[in-house]
Amino acid sequence: MFCALLTAACSTTQAAAPDQSGPSPLTASAALGDFGTVDYCSLLNVAAVAPGAVAVPTFESCQAARGAQTIRLGPLAFDSDPNIKPYDYPGPVPDGVAVQQSMFNDRSACTRAITFADGNRIDLTVTDTATDQAARCGVADATVGSALTAITAGKVGRLTFPDRSWGRVAPCVLLDSHDLDAAAGPGSRPTTGLSGHSCIRGKVSLALTVETTPPSAPPETLGGRPARVRTAGAFCLVDTTQPAPGLPGRRELAEISVVETAGTANDATCALARTAATSILPRLPTP
Repeated sequence: MFCALLTAACSTTQAAAPDQSGPSPLTASAALGDFGTVDYCSLLNVAAVAPGAVAVPTFESCQAARGAQTIRLGPLAFDSDPNIKPYDYPGPVPDGVAVQQSMFNDRSACTRAITFADGNRIDLTVTDTATDQAARCGVADATVGSALTAITAGKVGRLTFPDRSWGRVAPCVLLDSHDLDAAAGPGSRPTTGLSGHSCIRGKVSLALTVETTPPSAPPETLGGRPARVRTAGAFCLVDTTQPAPGLPGRRELAEISVVETAGTANDATCALARTAATSILPRLPTP
C-alpha cells in the first residue's frame, strides 16, 4: 500500500522465469535475487494479514503498524540463533525451506524465521501490548504464508534508490579509515552485512536504512550534522537522519554503534562513538 504511492522508490515486481527442471531446494538468492534491493513490503499482503496497517519499506525490512501492533518482516540473516527452534508450521513450504519459531520475549512478541536451503533466513516478528500470544502468532503465521506465496509466485518487488540516497552508499567504505582505529580496535577490518546496507568493523558498526521510530535523545552536532547519542545495554549509538529522497514524509537513518565488550556502555564508550561519528557523518551525501 505504501509502496504504491512511491513510484520513485519502488518498482514493479519481476516474474521469475519458469523452472523446467522440477523441484529443487530453494535458496535465498534464488528466492529474493539481489539482497540489497529487496522490497520486503512486496512480501506482505497487508489487506489479508493486517487490514488497515500502514506498511513502511526500509532498506532491509518492512514494518507495518496497526494500532499497538507492529509487524516487522526482515532483515535477512545468516548468523546462528540458539533461540530459533523447529515447530509445526501449518501451511505449505517450498522444497528446502524451513519455518521456525523463537520463544525469546514471547510475552509481547511472536517471532518466526523462514530459513532457506543455503542457511540464510528472513526473520519476522509481531509485537503488541496484548497478552494473547496465540493471536500474535496467528498474525505471524499469516505473514509467513504471505511471504512464501509472494516468493513462489515470483512477485518479489525491488527498491530503487534515487541520487543522494543513503541506499546507494557502501557502508564498509566509510568504516575503512584510520580515524576509526581506536574505536574499532587494532587490526580490525570491515565486514559487510548480507543486504549491503550495514557493516561491522571490530567494535564499530554502521547501518543505513529508513527511520521508523522518531528519536528520543536530545540533539547535538557531530561531524557537522544534527545527531542523537544514546545507550542501549552494551552499545552506545549515534543516529542522524536526512529527508528520504523518493519517500515523501520519511527520513533516512544512519546509525553508528560502538559496543562495550566489558559490559554496559558508559561515557568512554560514547566518547568512542562520537569520535566515529565525527569521521563518518561528513562523508554521507546530502539530499
